[in-house]
Formats: sequence, C-alpha cells, structure tokens
Amino acid sequence: MTFVRASLLLVFGLAAAGCGRVEPWVKPYERERLADPIMSWDRDPVSSSYMRHVYESREGSRGALGGAGGGCGCN
Repeated sequence: MTFVRASLLLVFGLAAAGCGRVEPWVKPYERERLADPIMSWDRDPVSSSYMRHVYESREGSRGALGGAGGGCGCN
C-alpha cells in the first residue's frame, strides 16, 4: 500500500510541477530563425504583394480589400 501511495504522490508531484510558470524556450528574437519559408501562404510574396496592389487599385472604388486610395493607382 505504501508503494502505491508513494507512486501516486510522485505522479501528482510531477503533474503539479508541470503547471508552474516557465520561461519560453524560444526567445522572441530567436523565432525569426526558426520560421521556415516553406510554411508561408504565398510562393512568391513580392509578386503576390504586387498583384494585391494592382487589384486594390483597380477595385478601389468598390472597397475590395480595404486598400487606401481610389481607382487611379496613386496612393
């Protein structure tokens, strides 16, 4: 019986130790090195940015994606 109680105490102790406040293992300034380009939504972000700009300029009178400026393309 004492072995069971000791093992339960050990399990609960380890579980309670996991709930403590711990510093993050990866610092905010280290996260940029861990970001993998393969995880991005766009294959070519420069081209996607340009195409979004063109779309916003053409559809600016309607509101499209919330870009600033009118339909003339001059922001």
